[in-house]
Amino acid sequence: MLRSQFDYLIGQVLSQAPQTSDIIMTVGKPIQAEVDGNLEDIPVKPALGELLPWHVESMAMCMMGSNLRLYSDLIKTGSCDLSYALKGRGRFRVNIFSQKGSLGVVMRQLPVRVPSIDDLQLPEIFKEMAQEKFGLMLVTGATGTGKSTSLAALIKEINKRYRKHIVTLEDPVEFVHDHEQATINQRELGRDFDAFASGLRAALRQAPKVILVGEIRDRETMTIALEAAETGHLVLGTLHTGDCAQTINRIIGMFELSEERLIRGRVSESLKYVVSQRLMPKIEGGRTAAFEIMSNNIRIRELINNGEDGEKTFYNVLASSASYGMITFDDHLVDLFREGVITEPVAMLNSSDKSRLGQMIDKVKAQRGEKVTDIEGLELDREYERNTF
Repeated sequence: MLRSQFDYLIGQVLSQAPQTSDIIMTVGKPIQAEVDGNLEDIPVKPALGELLPWHVESMAMCMMGSNLRLYSDLIKTGSCDLSYALKGRGRFRVNIFSQKGSLGVVMRQLPVRVPSIDDLQLPEIFKEMAQEKFGLMLVTGATGTGKSTSLAALIKEINKRYRKHIVTLEDPVEFVHDHEQATINQRELGRDFDAFASGLRAALRQAPKVILVGEIRDRETMTIALEAAETGHLVLGTLHTGDCAQTINRIIGMFELSEERLIRGRVSESLKYVVSQRLMPKIEGGRTAAFEIMSNNIRIRELINNGEDGEKTFYNVLASSASYGMITFDDHLVDLFREGVITEPVAMLNSSDKSRLGQMIDKVKAQRGEKVTDIEGLELDREYERNTF
């Protein structure tokens, strides 16, 4: 397949589904687009119907071109990552993978313009995060929850306000930043460096003030990230964890048991913020994000050093620390429910503590004058005592 033919197909998908977040091509299914979390079949011309193995393979090879590293990664690991640009229409982060003896392709559409904190309606604490001079800040969540987008907005805020050197390590480069106040060098895994650990180690010799690590995947990368944070750099990174408590446990779990006390101490001193996020459908269409935010203070530092115990949990500290800008997923979910952004079932599905969230939602419904229970017809049995004696 020629690149012009492939671009024509992708252009048709974007024309028919402008709100596409992902384009999926897999054997046995037509070309599909994910719109607001739901998959839709997209008819294209010439009609391809259900894709055959050679269809998907030719599309994959069109995007991989002559890049031997991508073919090597696909053969050795079963998948490869790359970026792809459709001139005048958009950019994509692409994952090509093998499945059941054939290939599959997922193309994540990226905004052409780097979004700002205000564009994304991120919590105001993101602007405070941009003011930090050193330390470690993590944005966490499942795949596809917008971690990279939030970090791009944070980098944009730093770029707009400070004259600093920023180095990003990405897989692949998703958002292309212009030089504003800051100077930004963006490096791509496989093309500009061979592994996050080696790229991060090299970044320390490139005189940056801010380092973005696309994903902290292993112990070596985390060790170097902590070293960078301890030596006066601001390090931003992502982890695939569900909430703030899991993030701390994941970091500690990367190291040997004999190192636990040392690592807990280093993390408690270096960590500035953890932001976890989850995406969910809005009532009016589209999707919105719920956030859990943890900033480092005395109580958080104590929990990191000593671990959770009984009532001393990260969740409980976050729930009682709104004055420090902290919030739990459940608190944010009830705010979204109160504002009419999401439904009760969506809120409950994404909660961390369903019992606590249920109680908070019942209070909101009671304030609105809505029913909070389906139980009806209860009355006092006045004959009970007489019948028992």
